[in-house]
Amino acid sequence: MFKFKFLLWALAQLLQRKININADCARYVQGKRLAFQIRTDSGAGRHYVIENGAVRSWAGLTDNAQFTLSFVNAAKGFEILSAKDAQPAFLRGVGNQDLAISGDFLQVLWFQGLTAFLQPPKPIPALDRTAHN
Repeated sequence: MFKFKFLLWALAQLLQRKININADCARYVQGKRLAFQIRTDSGAGRHYVIENGAVRSWAGLTDNAQFTLSFVNAAKGFEILSAKDAQPAFLRGVGNQDLAISGDFLQVLWFQGLTAFLQPPKPIPALDRTAHN
């Protein structure tokens, strides 16, 4: 449970840092107002507000979330949220019913676009010099 709660806290810090250092990310959140939460089925979780180009979060849940990501338990939540293949892991979680999504699905898609800024850049493939000879 501790790793899951720490990851939820760190998510806000990582997003804010990316907004501060990446102009494209800052533009992505500009003018956006979003309240959402990430939780376990047992009720452990954190809620977030994105507003005025800033990400803030608080321990616990809220009644005014535009969407909620609910994980079956903290271990599955940590596994899915920290996966290197984030988007496929997210989809597997939904398919396996380890993750349930409620609320405004368009906002979930927007949020996935935001979290894509946290992924490391894809390497540029090296030129295959043998193909040109």
